[in-house]
Amino acid sequence: MKFTTMLIAAVAVGTSVCAGTEHKFGKPDYCVTQRPAHDSPSLPRRIGVLLFPAFELLDVFGPLEIISVLAGTYQLQLSLIAETMDPVSTRPLLAAMNRMNSSVFPEVLPTHTIHNAPALDVLLVPGGLGTRSPFINATLAYIKKTAPQVKYVITVCSGSLLAARAGILDGRTATTNKQSWNSTVKSQPQVNWVPHARWTVDGTLWTTSGISAGIDGVLGWVECVFGEEVARNTTVFMEYNREEDADNDPFAVVSGVY
Repeated sequence: MKFTTMLIAAVAVGTSVCAGTEHKFGKPDYCVTQRPAHDSPSLPRRIGVLLFPAFELLDVFGPLEIISVLAGTYQLQLSLIAETMDPVSTRPLLAAMNRMNSSVFPEVLPTHTIHNAPALDVLLVPGGLGTRSPFINATLAYIKKTAPQVKYVITVCSGSLLAARAGILDGRTATTNKQSWNSTVKSQPQVNWVPHARWTVDGTLWTTSGISAGIDGVLGWVECVFGEEVARNTTVFMEYNREEDADNDPFAVVSGVY
């Protein structure tokens, strides 16, 4: 109850904060004004999701729920990409991060490795504790190599930290998880970080705030690329209460980073 009250207050404060900031989300000029035809050759159909040890579960499966619903209307292909074909666990990398010694960490089977991944239209980079690992240089190299080849890069949560570490956010506008905001911003000062944003758009680069914000940001991307009707139908199917204002992340206020 206390947190709910804080969040309601944060929404009110966040709205006023956002109104006075320099960054305001505007739909990119490539956004469609009507629903594309099913066979439109311009649609992004080949979607790749990057996996790495200790990725955040909802960062992947929130957006994938949207993609799976979208696949009922448009023909899409999904690739789950990791450094190897071994199952990728969400388990924290260090025992100290699992102090209750819990065993609640699913494993996901990749469909491809970073060495044999197919050509993509969309690369989605999730966040999680693994984004700070010093042992994922091959993953960083894959992001750097692949980003210029795709139509869209979407990062969720601290996935923007991975993208920044890979060098694809230099001079770009982005946001990230608000609970780890200070450490991320301090370590990646070359990025134009927007604290109050639920998600940001810089050209074809989409970045979202923490965890559940990936759902809002990807729905925003669906609205832009596939049309408002498709996004609305997807939201209704999911029975999800969507945040439609990219500039309003109440957790920026909750976390004190506005």
